[in-house]
Amino acid sequence: MRRTLIAIGILLVAVPGAALAQAKGKGARLWNLTSETISGFQLSPAGKTDWGPNQCLNDKDKEVDHDERLRITGVEPGRYDAKVSYPNARQCVVRDIEIRADAVFSIADKDLKDCSK
Repeated sequence: MRRTLIAIGILLVAVPGAALAQAKGKGARLWNLTSETISGFQLSPAGKTDWGPNQCLNDKDKEVDHDERLRITGVEPGRYDAKVSYPNARQCVVRDIEIRADAVFSIADKDLKDCSK
C-alpha cells in the first residue's frame, strides 16, 4: 500500500511537469526580414481569403520591426497565405507559407506580391 501511494505521488508530480514542458515550446514564430515594420499580419488557408485575426496584436507594441520575431497563435501547422500590412497603408500578400509547430518562418521583400496602397 505504501508503495502504491508513493507511485501515485510521483505521477501527480510528473504529469503536470510534462504538460508544463510542452507548454514552454515557443510555438510558430514569424521572422520579419522585410525592410519595413509590419503593423498587420493575417493568415488564411492557402488559396483562400478567409483572413484570420491580426497576429501583430500578439506583440507588446503591436508592430513587428525588421529582424524581429512574432509569436503566432491559434494557427495549426499547414500551408497559408498571409496578408501583410504596413503603417503607411500598404498591403501585400505572401503566398504558400509553410507553418510548422515550434518553428520559425520568415518573410522578406522578395516574397511580397500583389502590393497595393
